[in-house]
Amino acid sequence: MQVAIDLPNDFVAFQAAADIRQEVRASYALWLYQHERVTLAKAAEVAGVSLYDFMGLCKSNQVPVIDISRDELLAEIAGFNPA
Repeated sequence: MQVAIDLPNDFVAFQAAADIRQEVRASYALWLYQHERVTLAKAAEVAGVSLYDFMGLCKSNQVPVIDISRDELLAEIAGFNPA
């Protein structure tokens, strides 16, 4: 699907259309993932990047990739029993 948006000319004068398109896709993918509308893998697909690159994008935008509380993590660690 294709979605068209109007942007002010002075905003786009210094950026290539492909760069703007990629930034919009990445921003939308981050929003979808942050609001739990899609999985990490699907968000990477929407952004048009690899899963690893999307995880880096999450990090640079302070969007947690692993959503677990400190108490949940400590409980997991306490229950870990190496064989």
